[in-house]
Amino acid sequence: MSWLPSELWAGRQIGGLPTAVAGDTAYRIFCIPALSERRAPNHRQLAERARYHLRHADWQRVSTPVGEIQTYLFEPDQTAAGTVLIVHGWTGEASFMTAVAEPIRRMGFRVALFDLPAHGLSAGRSTDLIDCARATVAIGEHFGPLHAIVTHSFGGLISLVAAEGHPPMPRPLSTKHFALIAGPNRLTDVTDHFARHWGLSDAARRAFEKRLERVGGRPITCFTTVRLLRAIGHTALVVHARDDLDVPFRCAEEIAAEVPGVELRPFDGLGHRNILFASQAVRAITTYLAPTIP
Repeated sequence: MSWLPSELWAGRQIGGLPTAVAGDTAYRIFCIPALSERRAPNHRQLAERARYHLRHADWQRVSTPVGEIQTYLFEPDQTAAGTVLIVHGWTGEASFMTAVAEPIRRMGFRVALFDLPAHGLSAGRSTDLIDCARATVAIGEHFGPLHAIVTHSFGGLISLVAAEGHPPMPRPLSTKHFALIAGPNRLTDVTDHFARHWGLSDAARRAFEKRLERVGGRPITCFTTVRLLRAIGHTALVVHARDDLDVPFRCAEEIAAEVPGVELRPFDGLGHRNILFASQAVRAITTYLAPTIP
């Protein structure tokens, strides 16, 4: 990915650029997690603190088609009932998911976490939905077979693209169960928020989305949780807070209403990130997984 002058992103000046240039610049900014408008101002301090909870994991560096990926494996105290893959959200990292991982490990599952490309301690500075999905396939197969995938936020779309396996994915990532925490439904909801934040015109937004379509190999409207769940034929647990300001609760309502068999567990007062550390939300996931133990 080419050099991006800091004057463009630091002052959010891309809205006044010619349409094609604005679309290209928007795409490049979108693909750099460190520049995301959703990244917490104190992200670095939060990450350094959270990595303490990975100290007992088996740290492995795994080579994938999209670069070196940092992984963390937690083994159960008894013979594993299966492997659960946990996928964090955009701008996040695996360490933010340890409060979810530990109760699942105590259930008897082997739990694998990893930093997505250009996140955490994995290689790269820029990435996109498809490369993140490719990495998910590679890591899922490395630690698999998978019993379940548990995701947060944009990690839901990433994992569903991996499980669906539509080109340019190399093949579908097989799993039996999904638990989606605070996930969006439509990719266009994500791009709409991004476009408004960066002051893109309608034409520039469309140019930006065209870049995403070229990478994804199909129209951007195909990238919805509803469509992907239907395509892979899975039901899922959806956990979402009504006061989530990053991913509106209506996304969870849409998924539950349009995909038969989806179980929606709503919560109040947990927001978009604190839901990962809330015992009641984690309990909903372990309750969902408990009957699936072989």
